[in-house]
Amino acid sequence: MLTGPSTVPFQPLHMQADLSGRVLVLDSGVGGLSVQREIKRAVPEAGLLYLADRAAFPYGDWEGAALRDHICDLVKSVSAVWQPSAVVVACNTASTLVLTALREFLPVPVIGTVPAIKPAAEQTRSGVFAVLATPGTVKRDYTQDLIDDFASQHHIALVGASGLAGLAEDKLAGRGVDLEHLRREIAPCFTEEDGKRTDCVVLGCTHFPFLREEMEQVAPWQVTWIDPAPAIAKRLVQVVERGDVATGCDDLFFLTG
Repeated sequence: MLTGPSTVPFQPLHMQADLSGRVLVLDSGVGGLSVQREIKRAVPEAGLLYLADRAAFPYGDWEGAALRDHICDLVKSVSAVWQPSAVVVACNTASTLVLTALREFLPVPVIGTVPAIKPAAEQTRSGVFAVLATPGTVKRDYTQDLIDDFASQHHIALVGASGLAGLAEDKLAGRGVDLEHLRREIAPCFTEEDGKRTDCVVLGCTHFPFLREEMEQVAPWQVTWIDPAPAIAKRLVQVVERGDVATGCDDLFFLTG
């Protein structure tokens, strides 16, 4: 276990086992488990290392440059010990900042998680959809570039929800979900434009799929919820050589802090 968000070098509890060749999945908390779940469906034999950077949770509250430097330091030290076959940044906020920097020093594939704006633009029938993400993801130039490239003719509500990641953490910890709080957080997603209304909501944070059932309960009307996790797993399969990935071993889970 790490002692803090900038601990370097990383020392994994004096473990003697060979950890090399597993796929490293990184998030600030439990949200990346939605991506880990899809990776296991796509490549069930692959060994995974899941790192929840709890000492730095939530990433959405960080200033951009500081978060980029923190994640790069963390991944650099972790990779030196674990020697992963690939790194999956299972967080939209982090991915909008760190992918280029990580690819500059890592010798293995780096797969990011970005808002599924292109799929939403392809699936919407009304031309009105929402991107539900953390405030950090909503304000990034990366997100606006995706809109300009793939959805410039659509009406898009960019909704920065500051409390949903915490609600997802609560749910997975068995503490229940405050449905009224959830209702308030997602309400700005549901808009009407020229008689047409939101028909798709992009889940722009890997925590959010764990709240899908509750969001369906409190939504004012039915929409398509777009989860990017299956596409991330598919991309991993495309870019990683199967022979480089450790197989036949247990998945391991670590926390910082």
